[in-house]
Amino acid sequence: MTTLSSDRIDAVTRPRAVERVVVGTPTSDGAGVKLTRVLTQPLQRRLDPFLMLDAFGTDDPRDYIGGFPDHPHRGFETITYMIAGRMRHRDSAGHEGLLQNGGVQWMTAGSGVIHSELPEQEDGTMEGFQLWLNLPAKDKMRAPWYRDIQSAEIPEATTAAGVKLRVIAGTSQGVAGAMQREATEPVYLDVTIPAGAAFAQALPATHNAFVYVFRGAVDIAGTAVPAQRMAILANGGEADGVMMRATSDARVLVIAGKPLGEPIAQYGPFVMNTQDEIHTAIRDYQAGRFANAPA
Repeated sequence: MTTLSSDRIDAVTRPRAVERVVVGTPTSDGAGVKLTRVLTQPLQRRLDPFLMLDAFGTDDPRDYIGGFPDHPHRGFETITYMIAGRMRHRDSAGHEGLLQNGGVQWMTAGSGVIHSELPEQEDGTMEGFQLWLNLPAKDKMRAPWYRDIQSAEIPEATTAAGVKLRVIAGTSQGVAGAMQREATEPVYLDVTIPAGAAFAQALPATHNAFVYVFRGAVDIAGTAVPAQRMAILANGGEADGVMMRATSDARVLVIAGKPLGEPIAQYGPFVMNTQDEIHTAIRDYQAGRFANAPA
């Protein structure tokens, strides 16, 4: 883990305010996996290029043991971050990998893929997040792609104030993350902040951004954000980042991206730009035309 010197700490002089604090919606997906949908479909335009954020966390195997059997995707990327637990990924493009403690699975569904994510544990805690990142229209039909990012491959750093960060995507405090994306320029950070300590993250004014608190509580520009809440950060032409202070030991996700500004058409696991493209996706899936899909 890199110890950051003061000259590498992001300088934020015009921090963003909190536009609103969002409470997630309890639901289930896959074969009965219990989760909280934090970023829901009505927020897709506001938080473009992000389409969905699910948070899951339980030590009751009945809440996760069914996992996510075979299901399709087209037109976007899925980013699964496992805080604790073990899930096996297999897909119709021939990829297979084990997602485990601290690791990330980054999958580009592109033109279409069928995959499964099934637990490789029968008890213990399973906790993590799945984020959906949109693809620009020109890339929606690109070939499917997959990468397993093991925990040790995710750059980590700590500030003089004891703030620990994991840089999954983008850049923070001069540290480049494990993944970069040109079109959407995503920033994806896991930040642990001791009580009373502050953290600042530089963000382009053009990016949509939010903070999800999953341990403790933070204060962002005078707004209290407790655990299991998402703070949507206000956009502003002169804003240069976000500043927060932990009011108790806290752990948060900081997520931001460059909006695509394109139409969004979604039907379940398919996200395209028009309804005609959605209808084509459904027909292609039913006809077995997704990547190496079984007939």
